[in-house]
Amino acid sequence: MRSAVLSYVSGMEPGGRGKLPDHLVFQLLESYGIPLAPYGFASTPMEAAAVAEKLGFPVVVKIVSPDIVHKSDVGGVALGLSSGREVAEAASRMLEAVSEKARGARIQGFLVQKMMPKGVEVIVGGLNDRVFGGVVMLGLGGVFTEVFRDVSFRVAPVSLEDALEMMGELKASRVFEGYRGMPPVDKAALADIVVKASRLIAENPWVDSMDLNPVIAYTDKAVVVDARIIAVKR
Repeated sequence: MRSAVLSYVSGMEPGGRGKLPDHLVFQLLESYGIPLAPYGFASTPMEAAAVAEKLGFPVVVKIVSPDIVHKSDVGGVALGLSSGREVAEAASRMLEAVSEKARGARIQGFLVQKMMPKGVEVIVGGLNDRVFGGVVMLGLGGVFTEVFRDVSFRVAPVSLEDALEMMGELKASRVFEGYRGMPPVDKAALADIVVKASRLIAENPWVDSMDLNPVIAYTDKAVVVDARIIAVKR
């Protein structure tokens, strides 16, 4: 899996910078043992429907394009689809919306994912800094990441103990213990993702930045739902 990623990066122009294709992002995460929501890729709306049938419903469909960073802003995300017909129709509408709102964007297909139940959403991210090297970040996730900026940083790679300390440093750390009717989450599973993400960043200096957002934590597991990696040919 990593060989395909490294081959892609090596083929970039010196000094080049760009979004790593979604399928390579997922392959790289899997090679580090980072758990993902069940998924599949499709080239056409009908293929997307077939992938959804295999995954089981409900599903989420997202547009796949190296030129689109925020999919939801251009109509590139459809949630809660409950049949193959809904998936095909949503994917077709998505193509129309994206062609209008992101003209010129290269469309590579669709990411179809099993829709995960609600849980505690966090972001795990990081970057390779010219001074500090690899840095990993943990914070409040979902759409409010940029609003609350409740985050903790460490130089990568980190240990399990470091990752648990990062969780405790967040202002919102009480949500991990159970808050207002919400059950406590599996902090060890979430910390394990932080540890593995930190290794990925430290071992791959071509990773300019990485965002796993959201990562959804439950009482018995934590899974990555969406991910973005910006690659740079140094």
